[in-house]
This record gives sequence, C-alpha cells and structure tokens, in this order.
Amino acid sequence: MRRSNLWLIVSCCAALSIGAVACGEEDSGGSGVSGTIAIDGSSTVQPFAQAAAELYREEEPEVDATVGAAGTGGGFEKFCAGETDISDASRPIEAEEEKLCQEGNVEYDEIQVANDGIAITTNPELEIGCLTTDQLAELWTDDTVTNYSELGEDAETGEPLPDVDVSLYGPGTDSGTFDYFTDEINGEEGVSRKDYQPSEDDNVLVEGVSGDTEALGYFGLSFYEQNQDTLNLVSVDEGDGCVEPSVESVQSGEYSPLGRPLFMYPSAEALQRPEVEGFMQFVVDNYSEIAEAAQIVPMDEGQAEEASSALEGALQG
Repeated sequence: MRRSNLWLIVSCCAALSIGAVACGEEDSGGSGVSGTIAIDGSSTVQPFAQAAAELYREEEPEVDATVGAAGTGGGFEKFCAGETDISDASRPIEAEEEKLCQEGNVEYDEIQVANDGIAITTNPELEIGCLTTDQLAELWTDDTVTNYSELGEDAETGEPLPDVDVSLYGPGTDSGTFDYFTDEINGEEGVSRKDYQPSEDDNVLVEGVSGDTEALGYFGLSFYEQNQDTLNLVSVDEGDGCVEPSVESVQSGEYSPLGRPLFMYPSAEALQRPEVEGFMQFVVDNYSEIAEAAQIVPMDEGQAEEASSALEGALQG
C-alpha cells in the first residue's frame, strides 16, 4: 500500500508539474521565439513597419523590432553595410545600391508590403485645389518661379492661382520619395530646385507646411491622412482630369503618376533567423490589418499573392 500511495503521489505531482509548465507557456504568449530585428529606411514606410512591429510583438513578446527612418537611400547604406536586417524602401533598389550590397556580401529579396500616393499639400490658408503635372514640374525645377500666380490657373476651378510668394517643403536627397517625385514629375531623378526646406522625416515636413501660411509641400499620403485637420490636399491632373489621392485611386492606378508600391528588403542572412522569418511572414499574412493600423494604402489581392510568393521563394533560398 505504501509503495502504491507513493507512486500515486509522484504521478500526480508530475502531472501537476507538466500542467504548470503548459500554463506558464500559455500565459507568456508567443511560440518561444526571441531576438531583435533592426529595420531602417524610408520614412514613408516607417508607419507601416512600426505598426507591424507592434502587432507582431503582441504575438511574439520576446521579439524586439526597432524601426528607424533614415530615408530609402540612407537605409540601403546601412543595410548594405550589414547594420540592419530589413531595409524599408519607397522605391526599388538602384544599381549603385545593388553594387554596394554586393561589396558588402549582403544578399536580399524585394517584398512589396503596401502602396502609397505622394500627397501634394498646402497650408489651409493657401487655397489651391488642383495642379497639373506640368505646373508641378515648373514649380519644382525652375527656381525663378517665386509666386504661385506665375503658374497660371487652378486646374480644378479655372481661377488664377493665389498671388502668394512660394514657400516649398519636400524630402531630402536621401529620400525615396524625392527620387520618385523628381523622376516622375521633373523628368529626371535628382533634378530639383534647391531653394526649399528639405527633410527625410515626413513629420518635419508636415510641421513645416502646417505652420507656414504660404507653404506647399509633398510627402507620403499616410502623413496627410494623419494630419488632415492642419493641411489642404491638392489634386493632381496628369491630363485626364484632377484626381485626389485615396486608397481607391492609388490601388487602381488612377492617381498617376504619383501612386507607387512600398517595399521591405530582408537580407538572406537575417531570414535564416526565426524571429526575422516570423516577422516577414506576419507582415505578408496580415498586410491589410497592418496597413489599416498605419493609415497607409494596403496591397490589393494580386499584389498580396505576389508578395507571398516572393517571400516563399526567399525562404526556400
């Protein structure tokens, strides 16, 4: 009897111990993955990456993802030097950056994660409804344009543009938004008037435009949506009428030429770590919820399928 009772007690204690461990794992949450993920790059992608990091942490509390905003170009410099695991980009990687990564022995894959429209905004006191792409090109390439009225009429109302001195705010040269805008609007990447207030941080540009009654600027649509109470949105006319950036017009391509895809570039080496693999899988699987949290334009279903296939290929090596 004593042997039987002792065995019964040992068995019960073992069962209770296993149950306690199981409960402990359930209470802590996650799959047991831990580690850090260094992300940097485009300030336009930053809100999406930050939202992804916070939502992923809810599932994997032992994973700490840090998100910087050095600009697309600045982000690739860090990435190709092996300083980060994932590079955010508001344009595809360029030949010089590809060479930089080759020199640094950094292999990578391109994964689309969202969409964006470059928003043209003014201070609410500067009433401009719509500008043509030709007017935007003239404004941003010709520094002899010193008054908005020199651009002619508002493309939406047909009324003369305001007789107000030009005050411009836009991305710095390390920004993918700068690269994309100058290429699509000014006709050549990097070509821009120099007498404007530059910053790679879209939040700084928002503050500049909202605080300057003569200001016009351009930056990622999500930053307008987060600050629309203090900004005026300007529609763009490429030749087929004025179009305002929105989820629908960006996804459909109607907001041309200033709608664009947004990317994450994970390094092949980082993807071998479970915390980075899990994070990128989480991003691709939950792109819509992350975009909603970041107030950014989500991928459509076709883009999401391509992103999933691209990640699958990257994970297979």
